[in-house]
Amino acid sequence: MRYLNELKDGEMFKEVYLCKQLNVLKTKAGKNYYSMIVQDKTGTKDAKVWELGPGIEHFDNMDYIHIEGQVTSFQGALQLNVKRVRKCQEGEYDVANYMPSTDKNVDEMYRELLTYVNKIKEPHVKELAQSFYEDKDFAKKFKQHSAAKSVHHGFMGGLLEHTLGVTKMADYLADNYPFLKRDLLLVSAMFHDLGKLEELSTFPENDYTDAGNLLGHIYIGTAKLQERMKTIPGFPVKMQNEILHCILAHHGELEYGSPKKPALAEALALSMADNMDAKLQTMKEILKNEESKGEWLGFQRLFDTNIRKTSDY
Repeated sequence: MRYLNELKDGEMFKEVYLCKQLNVLKTKAGKNYYSMIVQDKTGTKDAKVWELGPGIEHFDNMDYIHIEGQVTSFQGALQLNVKRVRKCQEGEYDVANYMPSTDKNVDEMYRELLTYVNKIKEPHVKELAQSFYEDKDFAKKFKQHSAAKSVHHGFMGGLLEHTLGVTKMADYLADNYPFLKRDLLLVSAMFHDLGKLEELSTFPENDYTDAGNLLGHIYIGTAKLQERMKTIPGFPVKMQNEILHCILAHHGELEYGSPKKPALAEALALSMADNMDAKLQTMKEILKNEESKGEWLGFQRLFDTNIRKTSDY
């Protein structure tokens, strides 16, 4: 199979991809064309069907399609100019080739995350963490889920990888800044993106659900966590509020989607750990996707700057 990240500008291609998104649009001249996002396990690419002629058969979102055409460059990004397309039949594709996934071992990551659950000393907080992470159904879903539709950790196992990364940084911060309450920081890190289990659908869709669009993962996660806290006898009210505040404030700023700005040191530390893990993963994905280019990779909107590869010494 010719994966999307292997395609080069100017080359012709014939391959099967997943049609992640299909839109029928009009040119300035009023002519219909298809604008698509196609996907395989290496990522996604924009694709266009400019001529809706006999070689363009009917297909829908989430269909596996065989497409033929040429790779072109548009505004610094590769795009597929599709000349022929047809819907594939079962047996023409292997689903595993189209589901992007973490390059790490999910079972090992989950076992490592459980070691941080065991580090929690306060009994109510520990019971809260165990009630989720020691549940087999929760573990199965958590291991498979992504952390985003795009941007960072938008792949199977991404939610686990991101949660573990943030939790490890939280533990490091608690070691180096002893005034931080480790139990509060660890449990908040473990559950900061809990709501993404309902905000995003599973693969291959990996798209925002109705609840995700209307409520968002920060509200969903805090509501779910608060509901669970009520089932734990004697859970201290102040402790509940502090944990929920950390999650409500973990995006750091109101303009980034946080209902509250950090008012606790642990909330501030969590927002920084979350931002660092997300930003570095985003940079990693940019560098990986553009590894065939030269040193300078062009302007990246998410960082609001032109990105360059680091020199080899």
